[in-house]
Amino acid sequence: MTQALYNKYRPKKWDEIVGQEHVVQTLRNAVAGNRVVHAYLFAGPRGTGKTTAARLLAKAVNCLNEDPAARPCNECAHCVAVNENRFLDLIEIDAASNTSVEDVRDLRDKINFTPNQGTYKVYIIDEVHMLSTQAFNALLKTLEEPPAHAIFILATTEMHKIPATVLSRCQRHEFRRVPVDGIVGQLEKIVTNEKLTAEPEALRLIARHAAGGMRDAISLLDQMASTGKEITLGLTQTVLGTATSQTVIELVSAVLDRNPAAGMEAIHSTLDSGTDPRLLARQVVDYLRAMLLVQMGNGSQVDLAADTRSQAERHAKAFSPAEVLRMIKAFNLAATDLRGGWQPSLPLELALVEVIEAPKMPNQNAGPAGTVNAPSKEIAEKPAAKPAVQKDAEKTQTGTTPQTESPVTLAQVSNAWKQVKEALRSQPSLVALLNSSRLLEIKDGVLVLGFASDVLRSKMEVPEQLELTRKAIAEAVGTDLQLRCMISNAKQSPRPDVKADGMVAAAIKHGGEIVDIQE
Repeated sequence: MTQALYNKYRPKKWDEIVGQEHVVQTLRNAVAGNRVVHAYLFAGPRGTGKTTAARLLAKAVNCLNEDPAARPCNECAHCVAVNENRFLDLIEIDAASNTSVEDVRDLRDKINFTPNQGTYKVYIIDEVHMLSTQAFNALLKTLEEPPAHAIFILATTEMHKIPATVLSRCQRHEFRRVPVDGIVGQLEKIVTNEKLTAEPEALRLIARHAAGGMRDAISLLDQMASTGKEITLGLTQTVLGTATSQTVIELVSAVLDRNPAAGMEAIHSTLDSGTDPRLLARQVVDYLRAMLLVQMGNGSQVDLAADTRSQAERHAKAFSPAEVLRMIKAFNLAATDLRGGWQPSLPLELALVEVIEAPKMPNQNAGPAGTVNAPSKEIAEKPAAKPAVQKDAEKTQTGTTPQTESPVTLAQVSNAWKQVKEALRSQPSLVALLNSSRLLEIKDGVLVLGFASDVLRSKMEVPEQLELTRKAIAEAVGTDLQLRCMISNAKQSPRPDVKADGMVAAAIKHGGEIVDIQE
């Protein structure tokens, strides 16, 4: 049986691990200086080298080479035994299938036996976050005071699920997602060694699709090689179910032209060809992110093909940064939205309609002669406007109030309210005030917030609170609204279909509640 490529090319030396130099250097120094500790925790995304590094450390501490700096040597009997998976003192445990306290107690009973071959018995517990609470408690004492010949290496993709009592007993190392260039470089070596033929753009697409996981990237390459054909960009897109760059460009162009029919056509024709809708949404987000990087003056960080990159730069000039941010949020939600289970295209369709129907915002990012400027301080803080309290004071002094129709509706603000509070999560007291408020109406560009008591209203009417809220709302809905606070004992916010200055809205503001609607 043919060996899988990710096993065949699993690193056997420290230098072969890609993208984790910060971890490798620390472990090599620990081995060379005889400062290996009794418990490690390797955390990070899947396929980034956690188990590989654990096996290398186990091999290094048992290596027979006289020079500690040269361990593992891959030549001594112990190193060869580890490489051939027959070293008795390396015990790998899958915590996902050994979660009970009895499993840990069995391990604890056996740990006191001296090593069979090497100097240390090394226990690698993979996906350790899957252990039960009782199993973790049973493991604590062993982690705190293990026998001198035992080393524990815990590996997890979800460090936040590890109890603090366990974390405090381990030396932690966090593995990072492998950069695209690092993955591509490794894939090119494998292609050369395996005498395969692959287009550079195909390898880069595989690397991007792997999302930082080297193992996933090599497995995808293995899948492409199994077709027996040249690994072209077209073949890769077909196998992975990804859309062409042209489809994404057409979709963004449809948004620019406010042409929903063209956008829907791009979506449906792509999905009909077999593209996964969530993958298409992710590709759109990647492209929009590239546009945002260009607008922010970080075009060197854009990872796109040359022709796609030039089109992204042109699109970056046509949209304002706020519009790009709004599109990213909409399509990113589509990439994770499960509401379209019975109708897979629904999240994408909703995102398209949302960004097309949103009010057009002026592009302050375009410079002279079509150049794209880095955002100025004014753009970074936009929409720059006077605090609501100051503007209200000016209205009082002049005795006039401008009668302008607001370009945003109460329903739009209500839909974005969660996003507004999320943007203010660093201000917990302000978020608490907003949670206790009601969205009453929007009139003449002023959003009216209702509070149940004068105490709450007075706390909200602090200039700093109003200014922070106003900016968060402007960022969420793309329109600068002034704020006014009032006392209201309303049990609910007016419905979007209720006329703001009508009798029903007035009744709601004074404590009424809609219980039934008859046509």
